[in-house]
Amino acid sequence: MSYTIFLVEDEKNLSEALKAYMEREGWTVQLFHDGDAASEAVVETPHLWVLDIMLPGTDGYQILKSIREHQGDIPVIFISARDQDLDRVLGLEMGSDDYISKPFLPQELIIRAKKLLTRTYGSETEETKKIDLNDYTIDPQARTVIDEHDPDAPVDLTTKEMDLILLLTEQVGKALSREDIIEEVWGENYFGSERAVDDVVRRVRKKMPRIHLETLYGFGYRILSS
Repeated sequence: MSYTIFLVEDEKNLSEALKAYMEREGWTVQLFHDGDAASEAVVETPHLWVLDIMLPGTDGYQILKSIREHQGDIPVIFISARDQDLDRVLGLEMGSDDYISKPFLPQELIIRAKKLLTRTYGSETEETKKIDLNDYTIDPQARTVIDEHDPDAPVDLTTKEMDLILLLTEQVGKALSREDIIEEVWGENYFGSERAVDDVVRRVRKKMPRIHLETLYGFGYRILSS
């Protein structure tokens, strides 16, 4: 699949290297070397933002805020060389999907970007089928859930709630630990409590009351077919 990536990085040598690696994947890359130029592009809709935190002009935090206001759940990878733990926490709290610390190898960013793009948009090599489960129709490609009792109003799920449902319904009946869910839904660089999984599960159960989302105490969760 051909993706459009917006890369915001003021170090020109690094940005050119990353652009070259991304273009080898067949992706279209638009470069921004300062925050003000990137802010003006928020009205456009790429498939992925790769966003440095420290930038001339508008900083990455403000750009991320604008992305969430104008583009909703478009995935964002933060990159930074500052206080790694602080930036990771703030970035994830503000809605970034992944975080990578400088210095890093370009191929590491490519691997993470591929994983995030596939999780968000699906894999072009696999046939994506709708899943009918407990009076709900789940469409992984469109990232929608339809309740057959109210088919005109899709279930309103956040990105993390949808990611959780897709992860568990891909493997109906299989138990996944909280650690597994964190890694798949929040990413390997998640910095926070595993209680975040419980919070998302609670919201999913409220929005999808007929889904059989079982708690395995002391371990994790699984979805049952009946």
